[in-house]
Amino acid sequence: MRFTVYTLFPQLIEAWRGEALIGRAARHGLIELEARDLRRFAGNRTGRVDDAPYGGGAGMVIRVDVAAAAIAEARAGDPTPDEVVLLSPAGAPLTQRTVEALVRQRHLVLLCGRYEGFDARTEALVDREVSLGDFVLMGGELAALCLVEAVARLLPGVLGDADSHAQDSFTTGLLDHPEYTRPPEFEGSPVPEVLRSGHHAEVARWRRREALRRTLERRPDLLQGAPLDDDDRAWLASLRAGPQDGA
Repeated sequence: MRFTVYTLFPQLIEAWRGEALIGRAARHGLIELEARDLRRFAGNRTGRVDDAPYGGGAGMVIRVDVAAAAIAEARAGDPTPDEVVLLSPAGAPLTQRTVEALVRQRHLVLLCGRYEGFDARTEALVDREVSLGDFVLMGGELAALCLVEAVARLLPGVLGDADSHAQDSFTTGLLDHPEYTRPPEFEGSPVPEVLRSGHHAEVARWRRREALRRTLERRPDLLQGAPLDDDDRAWLASLRAGPQDGA
């Protein structure tokens, strides 16, 4: 899968591209990640891509002709992009469902803003706007990298264990269950006995119930759309009614 990132700071993308699992995926040819400099489309000797906003106000705005030239280059490429994505606080929140849709594509182009963002006319030139959440970053690069990593980890061969993302938070509609490893006890806090029992059915039952407990406590909004069976609903009802031992 190919990712092309248009940014004023390509070195931010380049530095990240060679590290950890993403670096390994790139070296093995599982993904391609390229950063392209928006200043190439400035149309002036200084490489200036922004200007003052009409109507006044603080900050500078990246010109729409700069964005249009970059998008035109991307759409004329080989392979042509399946989607051009604008990283923007005004975009739709990035969810696991969105990631699962994007992983079916072959080529994504990601457009990263800075300053006060892009001229609003840029929005008509892209296929999708994505936000990481209800906060504002200094630029779109970190958001683009989050999207790349979220999508890339679902590609076959990127993770060491092909099934390791199957129970991730949000993949099942719930938060993930808690995980434990050695030591078996730390400062009076032990690993739950059921996880050391070797009883796979009981472990699976405990994990499902703890995922439900965590979701109820931390993100109850997720339960409205989560696939639940009768046992799940009964467990949630018992949690709402009062403390349970959770075994």
